Amino acid sequence: MTDTMELEAPARPLGAYTRPKANTGWRDWVTTIDHKKIGILYGAAAMVFFVIGGIEALLIRLQLATPDGTVLGADTYNRVFTMHGVTMVFLVIMPLAAAFANYLLPLQVGARDVAFPRLNALSFWIFLAGALFLNMSWILGDAPDGGWFAYAPNTGVVFSPGKGMDFYAIGLQITGIASLVSAMNLIVTVLNMRAPGMTLFKMPVFTWMILVVQFLLLFAIPVITVALFLLMFDRNFGSNFFNPEMGADPLLWQHLFWIFGHPEVYILILPSFGIISEVIPTFSRKPLFGYPFMVFSGIAIGFMGWGVWAHHMFVSGIGPISVAAFSVSTMFIAVPTGVKILNWLATMWGGRVRFNTPMLFASGVVSMFTIGGLSGVTHSLAPADTQQTDTYYIVAHFHYVIFGGALLGIFAGFYFWWPKVFGHLLSDKLGKWNFWLMLVGFNMTFGPMHILGLQGMSRRIDSYSPGFGFEFWNMFATIGAFIIALGVLAFIVNVVMSARRARHEPPVGPDPWDARSLEWFTPNPTPVHNFDDDIQVEALDEFWHRKYGEDQNGQVVRVASAEEVCQDGSATDTHLPSPSYWPVVLAAGLPFVGLGLMYTLWLCVPGAVLILMAIYGWSFEPVDDPDGPHGHHNDHGSDEPADDGASGTTPAEEAPVV
Repeated sequence: MTDTMELEAPARPLGAYTRPKANTGWRDWVTTIDHKKIGILYGAAAMVFFVIGGIEALLIRLQLATPDGTVLGADTYNRVFTMHGVTMVFLVIMPLAAAFANYLLPLQVGARDVAFPRLNALSFWIFLAGALFLNMSWILGDAPDGGWFAYAPNTGVVFSPGKGMDFYAIGLQITGIASLVSAMNLIVTVLNMRAPGMTLFKMPVFTWMILVVQFLLLFAIPVITVALFLLMFDRNFGSNFFNPEMGADPLLWQHLFWIFGHPEVYILILPSFGIISEVIPTFSRKPLFGYPFMVFSGIAIGFMGWGVWAHHMFVSGIGPISVAAFSVSTMFIAVPTGVKILNWLATMWGGRVRFNTPMLFASGVVSMFTIGGLSGVTHSLAPADTQQTDTYYIVAHFHYVIFGGALLGIFAGFYFWWPKVFGHLLSDKLGKWNFWLMLVGFNMTFGPMHILGLQGMSRRIDSYSPGFGFEFWNMFATIGAFIIALGVLAFIVNVVMSARRARHEPPVGPDPWDARSLEWFTPNPTPVHNFDDDIQVEALDEFWHRKYGEDQNGQVVRVASAEEVCQDGSATDTHLPSPSYWPVVLAAGLPFVGLGLMYTLWLCVPGAVLILMAIYGWSFEPVDDPDGPHGHHNDHGSDEPADDGASGTTPAEEAPVV
């Protein structure tokens, strides 16, 4: 099976995607098409929304800390818990995964950039436009109030008047465009732009998991787009797609949403699995145990994720045959996940484990996600699911999966790749405070919710009466939520203090962790042009194999230092695609179209003008930066065509950059 899938990477000219050192003014960030800066923009924007979503979570916990809470009114509470879910799923975890994917994926496959750099910039700005559009609803005083799942017909104009759910329906369609554009871009990058010799089964596990996620996005986003489109028409144009009184199926929305929603769970979690599959071998000083099984289990999770959606609907009346079928599929999907957990443990077993901050977060993912997975398997049993549905047991389960699995893994990635991005390490001491505060607070917050759920506390309620036994564990969970906030604050302090310290220190060495994959061939921080020369890949973990070999007794010995193996980042003669304002302009038109659909169609006019103007300007934009270098400058002051050193082509012969 492996041999049939190990396709050689096609030869391609890399020089078309290189850049000289760029300035760092705000115009450079707004017009950048550099995948690394776009990754940083994704990460920075997502962390801002993480803080916003965290504040919303603290408001929820303050409201529920005591019986008959009065911190928030009922309507405000509905809006806050809806926007908390929407923010954390669509505006935090997904863009944080996109941040790692954009920055690291081209580096891990040995490419100069993504396949379509300007489309990459467009995907970020459209995401930001959609995110701001969603949060604009707070300013206009009418935030969504139907839950992140937006069950119709409860979200129709009869039960949810106002414009809140319109912001939801249109805002998520805008962010969905960004996800689709990015997914197609990253798929083409992996399939067409790998370094010479890098077959599919020499790619890092992180790259594999990101590739699976992009295919999931490619097929899942259209499903939720259809549902949102129908909801938008019901609310704004008088259609009856979700109106049972006019013959609509009351379960139509649930099927459409959860056919998207369950693959979405793996869209959120698989990037984290990829991150810790890079961290654990590095800090265990061992190769990843069962690499082919890890790859195929990720593919299996992505494939099987399409066959379990109706376990969210066991109490909706879908019938015993459907319940039985989806019960079995829910049990089966635990198998590839269990394979991953066992392989991570086997990688650590017998290794010389170093519990630096990235490894602590990775270990936290393994343990916390296991708890979440076990509580999830209980939902495959229809009688248990019937009792647990719409209780806080469900809230506990998905937070152990999403927070304990996805977010802790993302923090592992922050600490692991921070020197690659910014050239300096984050403080390990503050990092450990960050980890333990988040881990303790997380378990204090969501562990008791299992108990509350089994005691009968319903989810989506803004208050509860005294005397039901909910008081102690709700207060306990609220204290835990504020401990999580202290952990996040420790991370922010770490970032600021480490950046200040780095001003007075030289950049960290090229290989601070004794790492294994291709991105560590470049200096830290990564040069603007990525690689000086093409890397010929001979094996999985190519970087590690360049540093280590075997002696006569078969013992692993070091044969080269990282400085000898790494490139020095000194290449200057590079072919420069032009930066562009047009992605920003095009993205700015979409919120106007959305507001026009909600309030008055006249607002669509400026939006359409911006979009058409951007498309027109983009079409006639020069491929090359007229101010950028296009050739080798020799000692006599003349310019010669620049050869990319790998493909035998000159920049003039290469394909234009989209």
